[in-house]
Amino acid sequence: MPYEIEYFHRRVEAEIEGWPVGILADYARLAELLMEFGPDLKMPHSKAMGKGLFELRPSGREGIGRAMYCFVTGKHVVILHAFIKKTRKTSERDLKIARKRMKEVQNG
Repeated sequence: MPYEIEYFHRRVEAEIEGWPVGILADYARLAELLMEFGPDLKMPHSKAMGKGLFELRPSGREGIGRAMYCFVTGKHVVILHAFIKKTRKTSERDLKIARKRMKEVQNG
């Protein structure tokens, strides 16, 4: 597969691993699609959040998860932040965390 997924920190990976089984299974499927299609992955699987930030949109009977990510040099994807959605709209707090981490990743 052409794209490689990395995690900003082990805590982000652990957050995802702790998701309910249905959401986790859908995340695994979407992660494979992301590795295959990269920036060509679109709605309903992935959504652009602006300025190079994207969200992977897994769901299951238990609810909805979100994994915020960006692309870095070469064919690397970095999962910056992950959470289970509790409201209809992604919170500003979650967007701020992801954007701050994206700046760290892009500025080395």
